[in-house]
Amino acid sequence: MHAAAASPLGASNPHQDGPGDLRLVPPALAAWLASAVALGMPGRVAVWCAVAAAALGVLLLMVRRRRPAGLVAAAATALLCASAATAVAALHAADRHRGPLPALAAVHAHAVVELTITGDPRQARPHVRGAARAPDAVIVEAEADRVTALGATTAIRTPVLVIAETSPPPGAHSGAHPGAHPDAHRGGSVPGGDGTSAAAPGPWLGLLPSTRVTVAGRLSPPARSGDRSAAVLSVHGPPRITGPPTATQRFAGRLRAGLRAATDRLPSDARALLPGLVVGDTSRLTPELREAFRATDLTHLTAVSGSNLTIVLLLLIGPPGIAIRTERRGLAPRIGIPLRTTAVLGGLLTVGFVIVCRPDPSVLRAAACGLITLLAIGTGRRRALLPALAAAVLLLVLYDPWLAGSYGFLLSVLATGALLTISPRWSEALRRRRVPPRLAEALGAAGAAQAVCAPVIVVLASQVSLVAIPCNLLAELAVGPATVLGFGALAAAPFAMPAAEGLAWLAGWPTGWIAAVARRGAALPGAGVDWPGGWGGGLLLAVLTVAVVTLGRRLAHRPWLCVAAALLLLLALLRPVPLPRAITGWPPPGWRLVMCDVGQGDSLVLAGGDGSAVVIDAGPEPVLADRCLRSLGVTSIALLILTHFFFLLFKSVS
Repeated sequence: MHAAAASPLGASNPHQDGPGDLRLVPPALAAWLASAVALGMPGRVAVWCAVAAAALGVLLLMVRRRRPAGLVAAAATALLCASAATAVAALHAADRHRGPLPALAAVHAHAVVELTITGDPRQARPHVRGAARAPDAVIVEAEADRVTALGATTAIRTPVLVIAETSPPPGAHSGAHPGAHPDAHRGGSVPGGDGTSAAAPGPWLGLLPSTRVTVAGRLSPPARSGDRSAAVLSVHGPPRITGPPTATQRFAGRLRAGLRAATDRLPSDARALLPGLVVGDTSRLTPELREAFRATDLTHLTAVSGSNLTIVLLLLIGPPGIAIRTERRGLAPRIGIPLRTTAVLGGLLTVGFVIVCRPDPSVLRAAACGLITLLAIGTGRRRALLPALAAAVLLLVLYDPWLAGSYGFLLSVLATGALLTISPRWSEALRRRRVPPRLAEALGAAGAAQAVCAPVIVVLASQVSLVAIPCNLLAELAVGPATVLGFGALAAAPFAMPAAEGLAWLAGWPTGWIAAVARRGAALPGAGVDWPGGWGGGLLLAVLTVAVVTLGRRLAHRPWLCVAAALLLLLALLRPVPLPRAITGWPPPGWRLVMCDVGQGDSLVLAGGDGSAVVIDAGPEPVLADRCLRSLGVTSIALLILTHFFFLLFKSVS
């Protein structure tokens, strides 16, 4: 239909839907799998595999006339893409072995290394060694440009992971330097671990990507053989700045710092969450809030994701399905911007979004899909979102093979694929059963994304959330307003801070709603169910999910069974005190003293009556202690006794 249109831009209303085009899916999957496997192969083996796949692909193309052309061509294309991905992955993996750094790391040599910062520094999670707190540390990815060790200096280009131990004195203020974060220049503040403002950022946390530094430290091999970094560089003390960040990174850092400043007066939860939702700055999130989002499977909202870019692009161009029609929506047609100029502006906006929000896997996936869709809009081509997703995966794993092993990238692709394939079918099935259209669409999207992502999440968390779908539905109501207003505050902060603070105040309301949904959902006794971890547990959950979906179709025509299933789920979530005791016998009636396993030793709980207790020691893992106290029905702690120091205590249960 489009090809037959007289206009080079196609028909005025080309058909956008139709059957899904799956031709790019096998090549994308083949390249993805090949990249993941090749990164762990010896270089010589990877080269031979690439050559063999290319030869087989060419052979299939030569004999395609003897078999169905479509099938043979698809197999040949997949093999050629796999060959290219294997070769690219082998070249990237070779960077880890080039130069003297791997050999120096193998002998744990001391070295002076000149680095270019390539990622945002992040505070390492505090942990306990024995009965003492481990030193504070900052982790940052970098590229080693020059190394001096064992009397020799060598120019290199090798990725490294820097772990800088820092223990600044209370109230210490780091001086500004050319590579520091804009907050450091202004003597501003960054959030502390409790969600409140702490001292100005240290010299490591203030570094921006592209800053050049020189440090001295000890080299060691990476923890896993498949890591991107060729070595781990452990350093003590501040770095010596030898070159400032680029102007682009300085401007991006200024925008991020402006958003943080605009949110300083918001309530604690909104102040912590809004920068993460807009630009991925999660430094203000408290451990309790992080755990609440993890328990409700809302973690994708604690940091910037591809959905943020989608919202911003929709605000500019409107729904892509009607982008070339006369009734197209969005801000661009309202202010008279032509279609092709709109596509160019959307591309610039996408690039700026990646720079400001950092190229996380989900952001890169969304940016690639967005650029492909914008190209289709600008040229008047048919916009097929599933081929765009497949093309984005193919291009990204060829550009950066390390994405093939990223869980964030996997979850982003799975969620997007589910929204494009499964969600429309489930939504239509719900509408046939007289569910309101918007509610059916929301339920279909949340259910589809959860169904395909839960097996991967359980690999990482060893837990299944029973409140994920309702919490995502409730939180989704506020994501759009919070994102749009947050980006407004981000853009206004460098030029008009009062306006930015006003927009941030407005954004604080929907952001606070999201945090409240996470906290209330996580507080339910049955919010999470322990599940076997690892890929075995993930496969088991995937099989169970398929069985539940298949059985659910048959039960949908039996209202009483549906009501019974809903009642069982409600009981599992609320877990009235007599129910767990009747099933498990825990806690025993009239208990007086309980020893809780808290990961390192035991915590003693002495009953105090009326939901109170005396607690002796807590252990380093707050979740274990909190879970034990909740199972005992403890709602308040009358007295807490610590016999020796632990850095992390359990969450408040009062």
